[in-house]
Amino acid sequence: MTRFAQARLAALLLPSVLMTGALGSQYIGGLFPCEMCHWQRWPHEIAIAAALFAFPLGDKPAGRAALWLAILGILASGLIGVFHAGVEYKWWEGITRCSAPIAGGSADELMAQIMATPMIQCDVPQWTLFGISLAGYNALISTLGAIGILLMWKRKP
Repeated sequence: MTRFAQARLAALLLPSVLMTGALGSQYIGGLFPCEMCHWQRWPHEIAIAAALFAFPLGDKPAGRAALWLAILGILASGLIGVFHAGVEYKWWEGITRCSAPIAGGSADELMAQIMATPMIQCDVPQWTLFGISLAGYNALISTLGAIGILLMWKRKP
């Protein structure tokens, strides 16, 4: 198997496994995604589609471009995961209403803000293992995975 074929397969399997885990934790495990969790899923979906396109295109320019897009999608998901994990660990504030505090105002304004705020907060991890949240695991696996796939593809024989 060529380095391109190995990288292409890894670029399909990694986001597919992570998306399966995310959807399994949601639909089987009962963990509901917050807004930033959804943000992390979108680049994985793009990566899966790009990797699938890379298969019939082969090691031609279009196939290599599709593989680059898949790698960038995996990396983007990992970087969003870094941001989300930082919000969960209170390293910085989130930029979404699912982690922003409710501001003051009249009773009607407060009620409107409460009703518009999602039930799942982005700054509170629903699940952790060894102190690492799902966003943290996505950050680690996706970022390192994207780098690993790129090295697998571009390494000297």
